Order: sequence, then structure tokens, then C-alpha cells
Amino acid sequence: MAVTWAAFLDRDGTIVVDKHYLADPDGLELLPNALDGLLELRDLGARLVVVTNQSGVGRGYFPAETVERMHKRLRELLAEGGVELDGIYVCPHAPGDGCDCRKPGTALFERAADELGLDLGASFVLGDKEADVEAGRRIGATPVLVGPGDDADAPDLLAAARLIRSRRP
Repeated sequence: MAVTWAAFLDRDGTIVVDKHYLADPDGLELLPNALDGLLELRDLGARLVVVTNQSGVGRGYFPAETVERMHKRLRELLAEGGVELDGIYVCPHAPGDGCDCRKPGTALFERAADELGLDLGASFVLGDKEADVEAGRRIGATPVLVGPGDDADAPDLLAAARLIRSRRP
């Protein structure tokens, strides 16, 4: 039986342009190669799961409903390119709230694994921040740092998907 694994994806700075507490769905903009990378990950058999810290809610910058509208728009943008997400998991807390769902905490990954029947150890965590990398380590997945810079494993999601292709059995 095939192992069910996921590409756990950060949202801002990994799939969409990070616009610092963006609260307008019309401002959501996919990063270059994001769609192609997601399509390649899906082709590899990955479940596509977004895990995102949205501290703008906890900080009082916008209500949780704004995040829901943002994710509705994200799903629309991705669907236009033929990509469907298997799930979106959100931590709405501010950094000092002490929750276990804010990355690098693992609660949202564990919840997704339970709900979607995923093998965390066979999965990958793709993100642009050290918190994403650390969360991947904590759950026993393979982290992939995505973004510009010499320390990144891949410059964008397409390159990350190709890296994962080269590492999958």
C-alpha cells in the first residue's frame, strides 16, 4: 500500500507574495512558479496542505473572517491553475500567546495528519522561515527552505518540487 504523504506548505512567502498582514483578498498574488510547483508536487502524489501562522488575528489587526476570505481567494487562484488544496490549517495566535499550534509548534501538522491520514515522517515541510524548517524537524518530516538567498534549499516552489522528486524513492 502506498504511503500517504504531504507537502506541508507555508502560505506567505512560499505560495503567495508576503505583503505583511495583508487583509484584502484582492491583493493576494501567487509567487512565480507557485502553480507549477504545486502541480508537480501533486503529480508526485503529495497531499497539498497549507499550514500558516496568521498572527494578525491575535494581534487584533483583522478578524478571523478576513483570513477565511483570504483562503477562499487563494483556493480560487489555485483552482484557475488546476490546483486543489487538501486542507488549510491556521494558527490565529500572536507570538506571545503560548499556543502549541503556532509554528514551529506541531499541533496543526498533527491535526492534519490525523484528519487526512498522513505519514508525517514521509512528508515534507516547505516554507520561507526558520519556524517552518524547525516545525518540519520536530514532526520528523523533511524540511525544505524556499526562497531567495544562499541558505535556501530552493528559490521557489517549482525548484522545491524538483528537489523533492530527486529525494523520493
